[in-house]
Amino acid sequence: MEFLYEYGLFLAKAITFVVAVGAIIAVIASSAMKQGGKAGELEITDLSEQYKEVEEDIVHFLLTKEELKNKEKQDKKAEKEQAKANKKAAKDDSDNAKEVESRLFVIDFNGSIDAKEVSSLREEISAILTVAKPTDEVFVRLESGGGMVHGYGLASSQLDRIRQHNIPLTASVDKVAASGGYMMACVANKIVSAPFAIIGSIGVIAQVPNFNKLLKKNDVDFEQFTAGEFKRTVTMFGENTDKGREKFVEELEDTHVLFKNFVSEHRPELDIAKVATGEHWFGTQAKDLGLVDELQTSDDYLQERCKTHKLVQIKYATKKGLAEKFSKAASLSFDTIISKVWQNNRIFPS
Repeated sequence: MEFLYEYGLFLAKAITFVVAVGAIIAVIASSAMKQGGKAGELEITDLSEQYKEVEEDIVHFLLTKEELKNKEKQDKKAEKEQAKANKKAAKDDSDNAKEVESRLFVIDFNGSIDAKEVSSLREEISAILTVAKPTDEVFVRLESGGGMVHGYGLASSQLDRIRQHNIPLTASVDKVAASGGYMMACVANKIVSAPFAIIGSIGVIAQVPNFNKLLKKNDVDFEQFTAGEFKRTVTMFGENTDKGREKFVEELEDTHVLFKNFVSEHRPELDIAKVATGEHWFGTQAKDLGLVDELQTSDDYLQERCKTHKLVQIKYATKKGLAEKFSKAASLSFDTIISKVWQNNRIFPS
């Protein structure tokens, strides 16, 4: 009897567990089906309003009650006068009306090796082009050390869509725009850079490890079959030939020529032979070389433009699955640990 009681208790627990797991799976599946038709969505932020709120918070903290009362009266009076001016300008269709309506669209591109972020960039630019006018401006905060040629070639082409619509494009580099990152930046009408941002690296690099000697040492044969003399120039596992290496270097040189031509096309005033050596420079040096136009952080630029433009940030946020969220959290934790170790062991300049 006691055995039957324990068995029944065990069976009840097992059934409860299975039902609970099934319910969780059903909820996840239902959520996935609802979101399945849409990979992400646009997030639109009024940066002008954010700047205004910050300013108001600080002013309210600093002013006395009497000063604050006087300021509120002046602000109301100024708002009424501005509203009348805007209404009159709109009727006259004057240049003042166009200036009031000018907008600056802010987008961010923090590029990885394969430039996978280009999928979001495409959505953001497509959204902006549906409403942007030549009196508006697009401002891209760019950060990338470069990566795969085809990925950054596509990212550059996406930015060029803005230029093709005759909309002013400004690229801002606070940290780094090197190699493929600079390929993107040079598309802009204007490049602004922080003084110590890393700029340039107009060159091409490829690194291929070769395990052929290790395989031979362990009596492992590697066979590769191709059709076409240069279908495969160098390989990781086979024995590379001088002819294959020469062809591979030739392909790198061809890519470098395309890169240089691309930069020259968008910044014809550059001495391309001088800057396309694969070197990189800090912002101050890059300005002297003509790689950038102004030394300024993105924050300073936006605060200036806030006086004449309505600032709107556009971001296409992709939806992440549970596995991706967990892997990202683990990656961030690992990066944090490495960063702390590096910080604790680095030598700071005096």
